[in-house]
Amino acid sequence: MLKWFEETDRESPNIIYSRIRLVRNWTEYPFSGKLTEGQAREMVSRLEKGMRDFCLEEGRDYDFTMLEELSDLERRALRERRILNGTLASKKDPVGLILSRDERVSLVLNGDDHIRMQFIAPGMKLKELWKEADRADDFINGIFPYAYDRKYGFLTAYPTNVGTGLRASAVVHLPALSSGKKFSSLLGEMSRFGASVRGLYGEGNENYGSLYVVSNQKTLGVTEEEIAGLVEKVARQLAEQEQQVRDMALSSDRLGQEDEAYKSYGVLKYARRLTWKDAMIFLSRMMTGVSDGILKFDGPCPVFSIMLGIQKANLQRISQRPLSRAELDVARAGYIRAELPELSGI
Repeated sequence: MLKWFEETDRESPNIIYSRIRLVRNWTEYPFSGKLTEGQAREMVSRLEKGMRDFCLEEGRDYDFTMLEELSDLERRALRERRILNGTLASKKDPVGLILSRDERVSLVLNGDDHIRMQFIAPGMKLKELWKEADRADDFINGIFPYAYDRKYGFLTAYPTNVGTGLRASAVVHLPALSSGKKFSSLLGEMSRFGASVRGLYGEGNENYGSLYVVSNQKTLGVTEEEIAGLVEKVARQLAEQEQQVRDMALSSDRLGQEDEAYKSYGVLKYARRLTWKDAMIFLSRMMTGVSDGILKFDGPCPVFSIMLGIQKANLQRISQRPLSRAELDVARAGYIRAELPELSGI
C-alpha cells in the first residue's frame, strides 16, 4: 500500500501536502495533564475500543499501538513523517496511536488532549480533508461526548486551540520566492489575513528545501470552513506568485534553469556521500525542475517522499542499525540513488 507521501499531485505541484488536525476532550475525564497513570490507561483503552467501529466504517486498514512500546528511534521516525510532534515523540505518559496503513489518518489518544485527529493528503485537499474530518468528528462525538462551552466552543488543553480546535495547514515549495528581498514583507502581509507562514525545516536561510507551512492563527471566532478557506487562499496565492517568478526566470534564462535542474539530478543520482543540507538543497532544485517540466521520468518521482526518507531517524530505521554522521551521509546518498528514477528522453 502506498503511503500518502509516495503519491504525487500534478494539479498543484508547488503545494506539497495539506493537513487538517482536530483536538477534542472527553467530558468524562480531566485534561490529559491532570490524569493519573491509571486514569490515562483506562481512558486510552476505552477510547481505542470505541474507535474500532470508526475504523471499520472508514474502510481503511488501521494499526493500534501504545507509544511506550515503540523505541525512541521509531518515535523520531514518526515525528519526521509528520505523525507526531516533538512533545508527543518524547512523552512518557500512556499514549495510544491509531494509524492507517497509508498514514493519511492518525488518531492520538491522551496526547496533549484526549483525542487528536489528523487527516493528510498530497496537494491542495483542504476542503476534502475537512469534510472527512467533520464526518469522523461527528461519529466519534456520538460515542464520546466532547467538552464544549456555548461561548468558547470546544475546550482544549491549550487556550490557542479553544474554539474550533482546528488547525489547517498546507506545505508550499517556494525556492524562487523565498530567495527574493521582499519575501519577509510578503509573509508579513499574509499574517494580516490571519495566516502564519513558517519554514518546515527551519527559519530564513536555514530552511533547506524551501518548504513553508501555511496555517491558521486563530481557532476562536471563525468557522471551520472559514479556516480551511483562508489557508487554501493564502497557500494558492503564494504558489501562484512562486510560479510567476519561475516562469519569468524560464523565459529569460531557460538554459540556466535547465542546467541547474540537470546538475542537481546528476549529483543526487551519482553522489556516494551527501550531507542532509546538500541533499535537501539539490532535491529542492530537482523538485523545481520536475514542476517546471524540465525533468521528465518514465514513472512518478515523489521528491517529498525522498526528503522524508533521508531524515536521520528514518534513515537509521531503514538501515536497521545506529549510524555515525559519516555513515549517515553514505546511507543518505545510497537511499537517494536507489529511489531516483531514470530520466526519460535522454
